[in-house]
Amino acid sequence: MRALITEIIWNEGIEELTKQGFEIDYDETLWKQREKLLEMVKDYDAIIVRNQTKVDFELLEAGTRLKVVGRLGVGLDNIDTSTAQKRGIQVVYARHANATSVAEYVMSAILNANRPLYLASDDSKAGNWDRKKFTGAEIANKTIGLIGLGEISHRTAKRALAFGMRVIGFDPYITENDYIVTETGVQVKESLEEVLTEADFVSIHVPLTPTTHYLISETELKLMKSTSFIINTSRGGIINESALASALTRHSIAGAFLDVLEVEPISPSNKLLYCETAVITPHIAGLTKESQIRTSVLVAKEVGKIVKGEHSLCTI
Repeated sequence: MRALITEIIWNEGIEELTKQGFEIDYDETLWKQREKLLEMVKDYDAIIVRNQTKVDFELLEAGTRLKVVGRLGVGLDNIDTSTAQKRGIQVVYARHANATSVAEYVMSAILNANRPLYLASDDSKAGNWDRKKFTGAEIANKTIGLIGLGEISHRTAKRALAFGMRVIGFDPYITENDYIVTETGVQVKESLEEVLTEADFVSIHVPLTPTTHYLISETELKLMKSTSFIINTSRGGIINESALASALTRHSIAGAFLDVLEVEPISPSNKLLYCETAVITPHIAGLTKESQIRTSVLVAKEVGKIVKGEHSLCTI
């Protein structure tokens, strides 16, 4: 059994693959070397990637021996799942492995929006002692609106409720009998517009698809309160960045926390770079030590199951 790994994986994942008897070729920069990758892939039973490797028709056709694609994460927009299915190549992903990390990122963004302690610290170290300037606000009794009500939203809701927040959400695929409604207590709204209008914090948790591309654009941003914040930890392209930059410049919303962008790393021409109220992080919401160990080990185990002809619960 042979596995090709094209992006960074934690040592625990390598150890798991080795324990299962895999011969491993690992180069975390291989995703940048397209011609070399296309030449190499034909000799492997499994390829393990993150979000940079384009597992498209060309690569899947070249991988004549491939049985499985392992995705070190949950987003699948870089993988041609339709072609994989047609060729009998299974795709496994790190089901729920980084959900807690992303939920904690969302809560960190909310707390930072209301109490930016690092700014107060910098100001104090500069010789000031401006208690009025850094008078913050409580998040208790504020409303968080969740767009998409999957596992990450479920974990975010539990944490927000513990802080005394009101939690609302919208997801056309959720019913009144789903766990996030009956057990977690999320108030499900009938439309995206209702959530945007009511929420003090809007947090996005949907995959990037033709339906969700530019789900949040000028019209939707105009519905939000001037005091509200938007948080995106899902995928770039769900928010129209030009429209968001305009809204931030006009102060029609209070701010944005963006962990994902349409072009990553951020382009020097991106107008969001010049928006003081935009906090931009380098796609790290799901990147904690704990989540990366879970992700690496889980995908390694599930890839092994597929190559050995066993069943996996982490396939699409």
